[in-house]
Amino acid sequence: MTIKPLIILPDPLLRQVSKPVERVDERVRAFAGDMLETMYDAPGIGLAAIQVGEPIRMLVIDLAKEGETPEPHVFINPEIVQSAEERSVYEEGCLSIPDYYAEVERPASVRVTYLDRDGKPQEMNAEGLMATCLQHEIDHLDGVLFIDHISRLKRDIVLRKFKKLARDKPSGRLAG
Repeated sequence: MTIKPLIILPDPLLRQVSKPVERVDERVRAFAGDMLETMYDAPGIGLAAIQVGEPIRMLVIDLAKEGETPEPHVFINPEIVQSAEERSVYEEGCLSIPDYYAEVERPASVRVTYLDRDGKPQEMNAEGLMATCLQHEIDHLDGVLFIDHISRLKRDIVLRKFKKLARDKPSGRLAG
């Protein structure tokens, strides 16, 4: 497995809409392993393929805390098919927007359909942190960042900061 470099704001790739995975094969499974290794190394609890430069509809999540047994989840072509009217607020961060956190309000629970690592259709009812993480990562697949859910003023401040950082690093991409 390989740790991939993370795509960092303001890289325009983060605004790209990802394409569905056509076929779940050994290459896709190996890439899922690379994504998990990259996420653990960062460290993070979720990672979308676009965050490592692959515009495909795939994400990984592991909510296990340090010292707990890892519980990796791979979601291929995930789709939110139902969202609760009840809302919850979590402080979110993003591996592609390092060291910035903000409270974001989202549906408290969601139902998601997806393919697993074997290409088998699955459905998950998620609530709490898993629901928030799924929504955050699926947003990435649609070119949406968590800062799009905060006030325009706060978002503009974050964007200016990361554009300035990108000018100081010509590629705008940092290794994970």
